[in-house]
Amino acid sequence: MINAAIVGLGRWGRNLVGAVQGKGDKLRFVRGVALELDAARPFGAQYGFTVTDRFEDALADPQVRAVVLATPHRLHTAQIVAAAAAGKHVFCEKPLALNLADARTSVQACEAAGVVLGLGQQRRFWPSVAAIRELIADGSLGEILHIEGHFSNENSNNVLPDSWRDDPHESPGGGMTGAGLHVLDAMVSLIGPVAKVHARLVVRKPQPAPLDSVTALYEFSSGVSGMLATVRATPLYWRLHVFGSRGSAEALGENELVLRISGTPVERRELAPVDSLRLVLEAFADAVTGKAAYPITPTEMLATTAAFEASIASILADRMITLV
Repeated sequence: MINAAIVGLGRWGRNLVGAVQGKGDKLRFVRGVALELDAARPFGAQYGFTVTDRFEDALADPQVRAVVLATPHRLHTAQIVAAAAAGKHVFCEKPLALNLADARTSVQACEAAGVVLGLGQQRRFWPSVAAIRELIADGSLGEILHIEGHFSNENSNNVLPDSWRDDPHESPGGGMTGAGLHVLDAMVSLIGPVAKVHARLVVRKPQPAPLDSVTALYEFSSGVSGMLATVRATPLYWRLHVFGSRGSAEALGENELVLRISGTPVERRELAPVDSLRLVLEAFADAVTGKAAYPITPTEMLATTAAFEASIASILADRMITLV
């Protein structure tokens, strides 16, 4: 059992605790860190751990073997470096960083300290995404030619004004940081690194409660083309569609897959549901104990961050960006 500290007890930090606490023998939270103690302490008591307001308390606690970060994006790099220096394994919610230089700093700090770095891209664990990965690997789709992805939700309408999630410095590119990054990471995990991107942000109404959309065209280093879209004010929708020379596979949400293979009828599969948030945290625990390598490699973390940074740069410059 890995004893961990949860750092950040907002909506998502609480989701992380609820996903694993008391539900298995791989990871448990024994300490919490939050700035708003009056709100966080009853939650900590409910789940059996003490909450303080100093990150250093978690790093100094000998029973804490790992820290889980659900903190503002611009804090990630310094917190990861500090945790690694203290010998703590680190699980960081996405994005790992808002730019490639900071992401490299985090990866290198963990490698130098010999600690595991995990990243909260739990949608890689969705059954529909896992099924597409298998179809690509076994050649069922033939040569991969194109990929499309879309992830939209209404979460931005539930963000309080003046919160860090409403800050364009913390969440640049409209819905690209909150939702689009999940699609981009899924694309990178299936297709590999991005070579070129041309992205646009169209704003109908600014924050708060924004009405905007992001669209992006990608060219991957492998020669595969891609398209991504995200809207910040529409009901939840997820689609990931891979096109190959023999067929295509389309993920709709977590558990639905539509398979189109040349010469055969369209096949619709309903896949058994999983708790992806628990799976990603338990995969991190397995990596800490040496049972298995963490399934998101540092190379992939850096590739996704590089593509994200280029996407934001393309939005700001309104032109195609070529990655180095």
